Amino acid sequence: MDILFVVPYVPNLIRVRPYNLIKCLAKRGHRLTVVALWSNDKEYRDIEELRPFCERLEAVPLKQARSVWNCLVALPTSHPLQSAYCWTPKAAAKVTQLLSNQNSHQKFDVAHVEHLRASRYGLFLKQAFPSLPIVWDSVDSISLLFRQATRHSQMLLSRWLLQFELHRTEHFESWLIKQFDHTVVTSRVDKESFITLPGGVTDRHSLSVVPNGVDLSYFIAGDFKSREPATLVISGKMSYHANVTMVMHFMRNILEHIHASRPDVKVWIVGKDPPDEIAALGASSQVTITGTVNDIRPYLQKATIAIAPLTYGAGVQNKVLEAMACATPVVAYPQATSALETLAGRDLIVAENPESFSNAVIKLLDHPNSRQQIGQNGRLYVENYHRWESIAAKMEKVYNEVIYNRN
Repeated sequence: MDILFVVPYVPNLIRVRPYNLIKCLAKRGHRLTVVALWSNDKEYRDIEELRPFCERLEAVPLKQARSVWNCLVALPTSHPLQSAYCWTPKAAAKVTQLLSNQNSHQKFDVAHVEHLRASRYGLFLKQAFPSLPIVWDSVDSISLLFRQATRHSQMLLSRWLLQFELHRTEHFESWLIKQFDHTVVTSRVDKESFITLPGGVTDRHSLSVVPNGVDLSYFIAGDFKSREPATLVISGKMSYHANVTMVMHFMRNILEHIHASRPDVKVWIVGKDPPDEIAALGASSQVTITGTVNDIRPYLQKATIAIAPLTYGAGVQNKVLEAMACATPVVAYPQATSALETLAGRDLIVAENPESFSNAVIKLLDHPNSRQQIGQNGRLYVENYHRWESIAAKMEKVYNEVIYNRN
């Protein structure tokens, strides 16, 4: 197939879903023309990593001033700010040029539009090129995420903004899913969220689950014997409100209980752009705040246990899958595992509250054989259910069904 792939950011090792889908679809023989937006020099450099897998790659700059203007224009409308944030006429013009210049040797079979932030490009494509089948990869149910965040986020400004966005997003997602040939989400939880939105989804067959995966040749199992003693790792983009809330919840409500039994425990907080409240935690000699790291694997492969006390979230949590791929035993709240088909107690440990979470960590620290077994089981689970090659095949099936239904 010839696939037009529109993504509102640069696919890379952090934005793993489009990055790996593009790579695996190309390896399966498909020809991808990618239109991606970039906002800084680092993202622009990341483009070169993706170029070998693309038939054509168009990188379009998105200035912050443009995003701010988009949000201001969207404020008096009923559309969520997320849907306006990444719009730029330059990208729309590039898409128009690509489709207008199609010839007998290259005619796009399907368009793939990723995330709510790129949905406006999908709507533009539908209006300008109505014969082109469009798959919208929502990734997560953003309204589900916002609904949880308004209750649990510890960032007051984020909570206010998300409350403002919630009603708009619920109604917009409910309407949006009916505009495209097919919608994809990463988990059954997100699918159910879409189905129960105001207005409902009239055709459940237009909504599929295509989960996230792990590059198993990149995230390999760490050596059990060479791990740092009594070291917990908590990872993720640290500017993201759900991760900020997760870290602060752990530090305020869980770590003290762990230290009461195991005062030797150290914590690595690994991820880019930590806000001041997280950076301040590094004043303790037992807490390391890394900020941006070039490679997260050494932290996952060297830690004793990976923790994910996520109090709210949507979709598949890559932080959990990547730790499991490194054979690092994971202790998590249910919110971090609800999108997975794992068996609690075998593939990872699920704890319901701060007390059971701290007890689970202490128990694993005291029983190395259990740590090793759960780490191995976690790796096996990822190998069986989250290979990107298998996930790309599922996306390919969605494309084929959409094209067949159009014909």
